[in-house]
Amino acid sequence: MKVAVTYDNGNVFQHFGRTESFKVYEVENKEIVSSKVVSSNGQGHGALAGVLGGYDVDVLICGGIGGGARAALASCGIEVCAGASGDADEAVKAYLNGTLVPSDETCDHHDHHEDGGCCGHHDHEEDHECCGHHDDGNCCCGNEAAGKNIGKTVKVHYRGTFNDGTQFDSSYDRGKTLDFVCGAHMMIQGFDAAVANMEVGESVDIHLMPEEAYGMPDPRLIFQVPLAQLPGSEQLETGMRVYLENEMGQQFGVTVVGKDDAMITFDGNHEMAGKELNFHIELIEVL
Repeated sequence: MKVAVTYDNGNVFQHFGRTESFKVYEVENKEIVSSKVVSSNGQGHGALAGVLGGYDVDVLICGGIGGGARAALASCGIEVCAGASGDADEAVKAYLNGTLVPSDETCDHHDHHEDGGCCGHHDHEEDHECCGHHDDGNCCCGNEAAGKNIGKTVKVHYRGTFNDGTQFDSSYDRGKTLDFVCGAHMMIQGFDAAVANMEVGESVDIHLMPEEAYGMPDPRLIFQVPLAQLPGSEQLETGMRVYLENEMGQQFGVTVVGKDDAMITFDGNHEMAGKELNFHIELIEVL
């Protein structure tokens, strides 16, 4: 049995979609026999349910999680125990001895890469997953992909580039396919739609406008915080990517875009919001 925990510096990270790491525990007879910290592939470049499936995880322990992510994990046969906090090792031990009770904890902002741009210092109602890269972005879920691969777990290799040819991501370089449930909003809209009707062994090249990828930047997600209210902010510099905590105790990623003697300005939009993206996609397998 394998149990994974959204992980940050020894503790249960509070937002499934924004976690940069998982700690994966090997369990035998309700005892932890080994553990290791693994990368989530960062910034949503890879469906998180597929990442966990690749490690044969049976149970996920996390803090907040959206309804779409729950569905994607269920499609991979992964049980979810949400609402956990504190020390990750202790959370797993509590789960194994039956004292960690699952909750219906969901995030209070859109679970988009789930690293999506619907945060800021605002509360947003959330119980839907829009998209992601493959788990996030600023788009809404109005356009559903259609095709014979919808609802099936697919394995793809892909390479992503900007219009100038610069590569921003590649499963080929990692030597591991990206696995996700097609049509389950685990991916950005255009990527999902491209795979929906592909044949195994087929390769396609697609060009996505922002509306099909991470959406356009939302000016409402740019906000200021007094330096005096944010301990440690004097060390931050423009361009840094950091995590803040909202009123619910959940963390979300922002980019520092400005700073003066009194205020610091953050941008909660996804880093690829407003960008046109190109993908070479190869369908390896349909399960």
